[in-house]
Amino acid sequence: MCTTICDTTSIEGAGKGQGGWFAIVQATVAFDHATHTGAEHALLLDFANYDLGTDARVALEMDLASGRTLLEQLRRTIEAAEASGLA
Repeated sequence: MCTTICDTTSIEGAGKGQGGWFAIVQATVAFDHATHTGAEHALLLDFANYDLGTDARVALEMDLASGRTLLEQLRRTIEAAEASGLA
């Protein structure tokens, strides 16, 4: 069953694909059918710049526990960056 759980936002960043580095302008976070992990459903992260074509995309699939761990690591790193005074 499709969940239709999906959210897309504009971002500024860069990703590396087969052709090298490219600008990332969009991030999508979803929970739906997994394609490659073997799980029935997975947390899906998609970073893309479709103005450059469909190859300008970095996609991830992970289980929810891995997503929680990643979210906590991101939170700690952002807090440390802000505390450093360099952000």
